[in-house]
Amino acid sequence: MPLPKYEREKSLLGDLVKILLEELGMDCECFGSTTCKRQEMNFGIEPDQCFYIQNHHTMIGNNRLNLAIDPPPDLAIEGDVTSQTEAYTRLGVPELWVYGEAELTIYVLQSGQYQRSEGSAIFPNLPILVWVPELLNQSITLRSFRQKIRSLPLP
Repeated sequence: MPLPKYEREKSLLGDLVKILLEELGMDCECFGSTTCKRQEMNFGIEPDQCFYIQNHHTMIGNNRLNLAIDPPPDLAIEGDVTSQTEAYTRLGVPELWVYGEAELTIYVLQSGQYQRSEGSAIFPNLPILVWVPELLNQSITLRSFRQKIRSLPLP
């Protein structure tokens, strides 16, 4: 059974992504914790949150996820379960955020391997690694986070 702290962090990170997408005028399809698997993997993984951003248009209205024909999510968010990064690599998820103890690690898939990154490829030039601890430690609220985004000189 998940602990309240874990559920709160998972929800806040999902909210952070949704706020960024909304404020940046980017469309998405949120697939939440939908099971992601491929037949040849013999198992599935359930991210805490996953989003179709670059591929959102191909996933609109999909009620099932079939990774034999559908693209993998563009972004997956996971609790501190680094042993599952191999599964995400095999699925081909372009960006993976792993969080634990109010810290976020961003991995970007490059040449078939995850590379730790100082920023998000989906949200370039934004200090995601600075904002997440502020949000998870509750030194900033979702409302003030939204105001912070609105005050940035965005493209």
